[in-house]
Amino acid sequence: MIRIAGAGLAGLACAFELAQRGADVILYEKGDGPGANSVARFAGGMLAPYCERESADEDVVRLGGRAADWWAQVTPVTRRGTLVVAPSRDQAELTRFARRTSHFSKVDGQVIAKLEPALEGRFERGLFFEEEAHLDPRRALADLSNAVQALGVWIHYGTAAPAKVDLNCTATAAQLPDLRSVRGEMAILHCPEVELSRVVRLLHPRMPLYLVPRADGLFMIGGTMVESNSNRPPTLRSLTEMLSAAYTIHPAFAEASVVEIGAGLRPAFPDNLPRLMEHNGTLHLNGLYRHGFLLAPALAQQAAHQLVGETCR
Repeated sequence: MIRIAGAGLAGLACAFELAQRGADVILYEKGDGPGANSVARFAGGMLAPYCERESADEDVVRLGGRAADWWAQVTPVTRRGTLVVAPSRDQAELTRFARRTSHFSKVDGQVIAKLEPALEGRFERGLFFEEEAHLDPRRALADLSNAVQALGVWIHYGTAAPAKVDLNCTATAAQLPDLRSVRGEMAILHCPEVELSRVVRLLHPRMPLYLVPRADGLFMIGGTMVESNSNRPPTLRSLTEMLSAAYTIHPAFAEASVVEIGAGLRPAFPDNLPRLMEHNGTLHLNGLYRHGFLLAPALAQQAAHQLVGETCR
């Protein structure tokens, strides 16, 4: 029996990989349901390895390259790419972003309008990362929870893990050496007047932001990264910048309803890369930071291989 502390994104992904290899798995989760205590519920759900290379190590591209296929086993994945744009005054940011990334095509205003008719006349230039995808994080967590239980995994919600487990996936609660918190803030808007089919990233010198379409006229906007241990609601400054970015993408967002605002503490190591590591006799998977849905599949496969090999039966 493999015992896992934490049934958030990392714990569920590891349980899925272990169960597929024939392991008996049990998860312990203090929260009362899938993702209830997980910072992943505030994520954008972007499966965008090439865009992330702009500020991340090459390992993010290598490890995240097959994430969309992995997630498609358990939850709907929208494979319509990522559109990166910038206002006319910030075209230098678009050039800088292009220098640091790959697997994109340069597009002009006419192509942007074909990709997203709602953006016609809004931007003169952009970058289109056709191979990227996105998903709905909260649905993905619920679907992954159902998938692991269908494979025979036991999940004890509302239950603290025993002192000794085989794998610890408790994020910032694990208190590992060098682990720190990076605060992320987001808002969910309802704006049925705007129709977008893919993630739109808006470049800005201070804070690049992203807008992720969800179902039923909902959009998630986020992008803040603040070194902080505070879990208070988003600040007025952050909200103002996020909502201004939405308005820059399309003026109809000025009349959008703010459905939800939220903030979460994302676990990160100094190099901002996740680690599978031994600490005090326990294997830990931690530090997924802003790349959780992108990197969890590959790290879960590594954890399962280390715990049971390719198969345990």
